[in-house]
Amino acid sequence: MPSLYDELLVALHGVWNRRWLALGVAWAVSALGWLAVSLIPNSYESKARVFVATQSIIQDKVGISPIEQQKNLDGLRQTLASAVNLEKVVRGTDLAGTVSNDADVSARAAGLRDKISVVAAQDNLFEITTTMSDSSMSDKANAKLATQITQKLIDIFQQENIVGNRDETQQGLAFLDEQIAETGKALAEAEKRRVEFEQKNGILPGVGSIADRMRAARTELDQIDSQLMGAQSALAAMNGQLAATPATIGGGPTGNSALAKAQGELASAKARGWTDDHPDVVALKRQIGALKAQGGGGYAGGTPNPAYMSIKSMQAERAATVQALNARRTQIQADINAMTAQQVSDPGFAAEQEKLERDYEVLKKQYDKLLSDRGDVRLQGDVQSGTKSATFRVIDPPSVPTSPVSPNRPLLLFGVMIVGIGAGIGAAFAMDQVRRTFPTAQRLSKAAGLPVIGSITETLNPSQIADRKHKLKLFAGASAGLGAACVLLIVVEFIQRSMA
Repeated sequence: MPSLYDELLVALHGVWNRRWLALGVAWAVSALGWLAVSLIPNSYESKARVFVATQSIIQDKVGISPIEQQKNLDGLRQTLASAVNLEKVVRGTDLAGTVSNDADVSARAAGLRDKISVVAAQDNLFEITTTMSDSSMSDKANAKLATQITQKLIDIFQQENIVGNRDETQQGLAFLDEQIAETGKALAEAEKRRVEFEQKNGILPGVGSIADRMRAARTELDQIDSQLMGAQSALAAMNGQLAATPATIGGGPTGNSALAKAQGELASAKARGWTDDHPDVVALKRQIGALKAQGGGGYAGGTPNPAYMSIKSMQAERAATVQALNARRTQIQADINAMTAQQVSDPGFAAEQEKLERDYEVLKKQYDKLLSDRGDVRLQGDVQSGTKSATFRVIDPPSVPTSPVSPNRPLLLFGVMIVGIGAGIGAAFAMDQVRRTFPTAQRLSKAAGLPVIGSITETLNPSQIADRKHKLKLFAGASAGLGAACVLLIVVEFIQRSMA
């Protein structure tokens, strides 16, 4: 430790001997540093906080979920500093007076990109920050411009959410209308080809492939058979009931009653399932023929029976139903037979029909989907235009900067002085190392390799002592001047800030 202490004393002695060099370097470095600090333009910052509420009950009902709304808002935040929006900022602030053409506007907008920051502080809270440090403008102009830019960005933020959604909806509707027109044209052509093919080949009516239509026709044929059996049974029962009902009331037994009785027995026999070749049926028919030949079809006194007339009407209705079902059954069976024969004679017939049907169904689904999408887009666009998709509330309006956020010039001025002093001490120490002296007898003995017999103390006369005191005062004054200059510059900086 004593040797290190001695070395430290020797180094300090060498620096002190070259103190004027150290002071000169300190002044030079400090002056250059202070000049560089003075050339750094002041940066003025304006901040604003905006709260955006995206929840809407109506929008949820029409399919605009809160997640989708938040994504749209995040996308808007990310594109807020786009070139188009920045050009709007240039034209809407005092920067408009510094541009003369579109190229100047684009250049100004590009320069603003790094000076604007939009950060999501929380879920629905955004912080917009603008920093201006244009050296061609005064501090007051920079501070005012920072506030203007921040306010303009807030206006664009709100406007883009409303107008941007409306423009996007109109573009989407125009695209869907174009697609609907093209798909509708293709669908009409596919339907025309399908109808022409069906008319040319007599395909079973219905939808789907030939196999589907054949299956549907057979199912309908089974249903008609079941209905026909029920209708025939109902007709037979009605015939039996009609035969057992007298045509007149109030008259005595005549040939008409005998004829009615015979007809009733014949209807009952057929209801039991007897055929026309059955002996009893043949006998009843012969009897009925004989009674009719004798004139038994007229009334023999009495009045017409209303029940008979009602049953007669119902019987006619049942007969018409049976006839219609038989006709329908015959038609369906003929269509099935014709279609089966067509498939046997032309194996590729079914494949061609299925292709036409498949093309038509695909286009029909696309067309219906486009119509549904257009309705949804129009509804969502109406909701977004007619309601507030996002509620904006300015929590903190754009701040008006009263002092620059950077640089911290007082700290820089003081730091430059410290660096200058350090540079001066370093220069003096380096000079002492280059021009070696022997401040102690031990260093001289070590350097010469010879013992030092003794040393002589410097003796100063009164004039020399006075001269040294005068130089020391000058050095102290110059050193104090360096510190005073630093303090003065700091005071000037604060004065300029207050004036700005």
